[in-house]
Amino acid sequence: MSTQRIPRIAISVGDFNGIGPEIILKSLAQKDLDKSTPIVACPKQVLQEASELLSTPINFHLTTDSSDIKDGAINILEIETDQLESTPGVLTAQSGLVAMKSIEKCIELCISNSSDAMVTAPISKEAINLAGYKIPGHTEFLAEQTNTESVLMMLVSGNLRVALVTAHTPIRKVAQTITGELIQTKLELLADSLIRDFGISKPKIAVLGLNPHAGDGGVIGTEEIETISPLLKEIKANRSDVVIHGPYPADGFFGQQLHNEHDAILAMYHDQGLAPFKLLSFGKGVNFTAGLPIIRTSPDHGTAFDIAGKGVANPSSFNEAFTLAVELANKRIREN
Repeated sequence: MSTQRIPRIAISVGDFNGIGPEIILKSLAQKDLDKSTPIVACPKQVLQEASELLSTPINFHLTTDSSDIKDGAINILEIETDQLESTPGVLTAQSGLVAMKSIEKCIELCISNSSDAMVTAPISKEAINLAGYKIPGHTEFLAEQTNTESVLMMLVSGNLRVALVTAHTPIRKVAQTITGELIQTKLELLADSLIRDFGISKPKIAVLGLNPHAGDGGVIGTEEIETISPLLKEIKANRSDVVIHGPYPADGFFGQQLHNEHDAILAMYHDQGLAPFKLLSFGKGVNFTAGLPIIRTSPDHGTAFDIAGKGVANPSSFNEAFTLAVELANKRIREN
């Protein structure tokens, strides 16, 4: 009987002036290296400084060659850069540049099958813009770099899964952005991911309405009547491998705890989905990008510049992101 190989997990360091390096080290210090091999793509100085901050000596395997990754160790895949100037809590172009180079290296590792999944520590959108990267966030960059037309932002915490039709879209543009075609694309991605990635047979999905009270019969808005409801009816007729309910008024849906009766929820916009998710996940939520050819997870919080460099950051969400990445990677390894 053959023994399944352990997955290799690439980790992007995030903004080194934020809490990324700290939560990475805190999480990896707890990991059983017989069950996964972490590969942190960053300048070695970044993790050395985090190790000193936490007074936690950790033995790293340092390499500049992706073919020299060592199982049973915490690997640092060195990224060359100018002399680092660490200034915790401060936006800098250099921290933005290192964050993006780290992400690019992790994508490269996954595409080349040198890694089975990637976990991304938080970046600062302002810092990466200072570094010359004009992108709204991780999700869009990952889609671009992997030539993926459509991806889905999904937040995961145990059996609670909340996905978004629109992610980083300004609220004033949400209504005009949401079309039947977009909803269908996101709903199909969600259904396929629940079946493939999470192994759920015939998943139950709840779709939230766009307007307050889901439009209240057209009194408060007509998107539910004109677009969302007809689309859901059409998808139900064409897919027998998924159960779809909705559109629901968002407040009533969560207020009545109907999320407990569904495998996933499709929210129309960012805060409609993330506000209740974060209240329910108690700091242990994970961001998973569905639809990519590679596995990518991340913690569901930002750089936390206000506590950077103080050694007090909570690694729970990053720890859950790493754990989910390992679980999904193991599933794909078994299937292949």
